[in-house]
Amino acid sequence: MSVERMRPSSLETTSLLTDEAPTSYNATNDVNSPPPSPTSTLSEASTPPLNKFSKADICWMLIGLWSGVFLGAFDGTVVATLLTPIGSEFKASNQSSYIGTSYLLSVCCFTPLYGRLSDILGRKGAMLLALSLFGSGTVFCGLASSMNALIAARAVAGMGGGGIMTVSSIAVSDFIPLKQRGLYQGMANILYGLGAGLGGPFGGWVNDVFGWRMAFYMQTPVLILSFVLVATKVNIRLPDDIQNQSLSDKLRRMDFLGSVTLVGAVGCLLLGFCLQSTEELPWTSPVVVGFFFMSIIFGSLFVYVEKHWAPFPVMPLRLMTQRTPLAVSVSNLLMSFHLLPHSVAISIGSVFAGWLMRRTGKLYLLTLVSAGLSVFASVLASCWNKNSSAFHLWVDLIPQGFGMASFITSTLIAMIAGVYKADMAVATGITYLFRTTGQVLGVSLSGAVFQAVLLEKLRARIQGPGSEEIIYVIRHTAQIIPKLDPHLREAAVDSYADALRVVFICQAAVSALAFIACLPIQEGRLEAPQPDQERQDQTNNEDTSGE
Repeated sequence: MSVERMRPSSLETTSLLTDEAPTSYNATNDVNSPPPSPTSTLSEASTPPLNKFSKADICWMLIGLWSGVFLGAFDGTVVATLLTPIGSEFKASNQSSYIGTSYLLSVCCFTPLYGRLSDILGRKGAMLLALSLFGSGTVFCGLASSMNALIAARAVAGMGGGGIMTVSSIAVSDFIPLKQRGLYQGMANILYGLGAGLGGPFGGWVNDVFGWRMAFYMQTPVLILSFVLVATKVNIRLPDDIQNQSLSDKLRRMDFLGSVTLVGAVGCLLLGFCLQSTEELPWTSPVVVGFFFMSIIFGSLFVYVEKHWAPFPVMPLRLMTQRTPLAVSVSNLLMSFHLLPHSVAISIGSVFAGWLMRRTGKLYLLTLVSAGLSVFASVLASCWNKNSSAFHLWVDLIPQGFGMASFITSTLIAMIAGVYKADMAVATGITYLFRTTGQVLGVSLSGAVFQAVLLEKLRARIQGPGSEEIIYVIRHTAQIIPKLDPHLREAAVDSYADALRVVFICQAAVSALAFIACLPIQEGRLEAPQPDQERQDQTNNEDTSGE
């Protein structure tokens, strides 16, 4: 019995989510090799849905999942406002930047692991793990007795912070149809923007009234609410071959070696960039070079493990050879380099993208226009000068915020629609990995470029006895600029303006690269059913035995 196969590109032009049960590969399958193409005869088949929820259940699940997302964004800006008082109390202001760096590094390293964990532990188990790590890290921050203890606690919180975002997105994809998925992602982004916007003022107020430790303790009620709702309401059933496995069988499915090497590769890479930026080490510093070298070693080991060793890879390499997943990953990495998108535009852009995809069932043109808006905004920002009005300083960033929000929403849906159900969770984790890595690299690289240009311009404009001391103060304490002599103040302002202009020019170039990177993304038919991978494998086995 022969099976008529569809064109390989059909995988990336059909929808992922239907009312069919989620599927997974059998343990005997070679998950590193490309899966067999879906058949046209099976594309119309249907099976009873595993997960069917009432509207009330969906509302409670969304509250539980999205309250964690809100708190993750809220926590980030709260901590940013507390760096000065924390540094002053511990008499270690020079180390305060590592509070944020340790969290971001931890998020980047552990985010991709949650995709596979959510397939092994279930959506509820993975989300509860993320909330537990984030919550315990947050409480330990309030209890910290030293700067080093606080930095370590933030790293623990980061282990869960990335998982909250990733698993909530995966879980929503399980019970929301793909055509509506973008709209729900837009609403989640609104909550994320609301949390980020409220965190700063709230953190400052709590610090003034109760002290900075209370800003960590006061997050626990929302954490408890999210934990209870996830534990009681997020009852998303996985396929029986996973659901009925024993704990030992589930542990055997975990790619421990791949996880360690991936964390090592990403962590060493980002540490090299962060140390060069925060400590102002030269690129040739043995420490910086050593971290980059270790990143290459860990990266090589990771590729070997994923290709030849792991039966269930934490990041299947075959996904990165497919057209749409690769384009989404690279474009998200580059687009995440951006600086300070406008928060209101982010909320509107997310909802608009979701509404448009729901209405039209298309995403390709939306993705290109969104990337183009970011290029346009970066070009506008690079044209700023001392005569630019405050109107331009605010309005010129709106297209960037709108485009960025729309872009990350449409590309996430493109990634989900471009892979089999069995790969959906892992693919979502990959998307968030590249996005968070781009954010960290964007901050580090833009900081390095800014400081290099600023130093060059200051040295060209300020010369004579004591010039190096003046330049050092100007570079590290911008608040002193209004107190300088007129000619020094003008030299400092012009130098800062030149450095910012170069950063925005670089941003425009990266935005253009992101636009090019998203060109290969294929259009997805968001209303079409995705063929069932597991039933296809069974049909292939029957065909082979029949022959």
